[in-house]
Amino acid sequence: QVQLVESGGGSVQAGGSLRLSCAASLRTFRAYAMGWFRQVPGKEREFVAAISWSGGVTTYADSVKGRFTISRDNAKNTVALQMINLKPEDTAVYYCASGKPFITIPTMTRDDYDFGGQGTQVTVSS
Repeated sequence: QVQLVESGGGSVQAGGSLRLSCAASLRTFRAYAMGWFRQVPGKEREFVAAISWSGGVTTYADSVKGRFTISRDNAKNTVALQMINLKPEDTAVYYCASGKPFITIPTMTRDDYDFGGQGTQVTVSS
């Protein structure tokens, strides 16, 4: 089972920035697409961003395009999510996710990923 440890969450005011990080225990980390999802109480976990195994292909939810940037470091088994110009509607618990082995390009589909961490809380106040 994949183990993912998210960090970097916190409380900021609207317009602020945060950088989330995820450390993965995957022995073959560089072979998997990685993604970020978020969830608020009472709602389904939603896609935020994803990146291919090489880092060459990225995809974003429309709500975060131009504000969030996903990146990865295959040498360190980490994936990051840089968030700028945060909005109150970005408030959620953010989860890192590992793409399933058949995923060759990053997708937005939650079932294409495995989750293995506790998430990190991001709170944006107006």
